[in-house]
Amino acid sequence: MSKTNYILTIAGLDPSSGAGITSDIKTFEAHGIYGLAVCTAVTVQNDIDFKECHWIATEVIISQIETLFKRFQIPVVKIGIIESWEVLSLVLDTLHTLNPTVKIILDPIIKATAGFDFHSNESQDLLDKIWNQCYIITPNYNEINFLYPNLNLEETIAHIAIKTNIYLKGGHRVNRKGWDEVYHSKIVMISLPPIAESIPDKHGSGCVLSSALASAIFFEKNLEDASKNTKQYTEIFLNSNTSLLGTHTY
Repeated sequence: MSKTNYILTIAGLDPSSGAGITSDIKTFEAHGIYGLAVCTAVTVQNDIDFKECHWIATEVIISQIETLFKRFQIPVVKIGIIESWEVLSLVLDTLHTLNPTVKIILDPIIKATAGFDFHSNESQDLLDKIWNQCYIITPNYNEINFLYPNLNLEETIAHIAIKTNIYLKGGHRVNRKGWDEVYHSKIVMISLPPIAESIPDKHGSGCVLSSALASAIFFEKNLEDASKNTKQYTEIFLNSNTSLLGTHTY
């Protein structure tokens, strides 16, 4: 492995390893990249039951990031749960100061599957600034509808697509479940249908998808090819077994 093949996840620690930084690390490893990790929260959960979330202090998160960037060249960063949009904005400012060309893949997690609320009641004032600092965001259909309550889905996509790329995950779609859509170059859409007819649910599948996308982008694939590779990898993961905790193909 090349000493320059470092990628970073900034996310929470899920003890079940289905989601969060340990899930991201496994995905990076499966793509042949050495994953570094900054912890933003420690959750009390397993694959079916989310009990508590304990946030890491902002200054500790920033210190972790700065210490890693002093040692490693990090061209791509994946971000998962963050305590607030304000903390996320500070993290993004720090990353762009440390590496002005960094590509950031943001998975804007609004609610845990078990119902824990992260951002749905928060002020949206910083969102436009946040989108401008990201290379791509990876919301699902539930999450993107929370972002701008006064806009419909089409208006929300059009607004965000002016500022960043969007990989819209289709696992929560009411119709055409599993059909993902990618919006880039302002509003060009790529439709990614499910590969398998039946797709078992997996805890943390959104984390796997966003870290797989970060891995594909790391290798400088164009966004369309990166998205197709990500879709294929994620479906292989989803179909790896019938439990809620998937396995990765190394």
